[in-house]
Amino acid sequence: MPSTARTTAGCGADPALFDFRDCPALPAGADPAKWRCEVFVMHSSIKLGALDIRTLAPMAATNAEGPLPDGGKGQVFGGLRAGPTRVDNAPAPFGGALRLLPQYAGFSDFYSDGVHRGALDMKFRLQHPMLDEHCTIGADADPVKLRFLQDGTTEWVSKEPPILRFAVHDTAFAAPRSYGCGPLGKLVDRRLGLPAPSGQSKISATAFYTFRSYDRLPTGS
Repeated sequence: MPSTARTTAGCGADPALFDFRDCPALPAGADPAKWRCEVFVMHSSIKLGALDIRTLAPMAATNAEGPLPDGGKGQVFGGLRAGPTRVDNAPAPFGGALRLLPQYAGFSDFYSDGVHRGALDMKFRLQHPMLDEHCTIGADADPVKLRFLQDGTTEWVSKEPPILRFAVHDTAFAAPRSYGCGPLGKLVDRRLGLPAPSGQSKISATAFYTFRSYDRLPTGS
């Protein structure tokens, strides 16, 4: 049986992100055998206002879902892992040193509603020597609201371990203004074209998805 590391590397998912380390605690009374921990690893391109990044560093989102004791659908967000991406074409005075770091902004919904493949609220930290440490595009109270639509069909990459691949996009979200950028906040917004209304930003991604029931999670997860 192929190892998870070899399989995920072969299909394009980053083995360092494709694991169950962020599986959250289950709600009280939930049956571990009926709940599963899900990991989505996304390889994306994104346009936020004037920023246009063709290859964003991989992101991993972890989520748990299953039936609640009262019979309703339940889900618990586990975490978002991502590394910074250098923005090579950032406008002056940020060119050459600006990095973009995706962060979770407090809302997710990975149940498909028949139209959307998932929903994720995000903010994007702007890392640059000229900017304050907590400078972000969007904020928890004013996030980038991604509502993913699927492109084409879902493909099984591996049955053991289970890995599926599908493509998604969102071209309808708005990009909020910057927050926490200090005295250069207005300059950030002006140079980066923020806020940007719906239709001026976009994201497309190839997602790899794996899952495991809570009664079969690796020791230490």
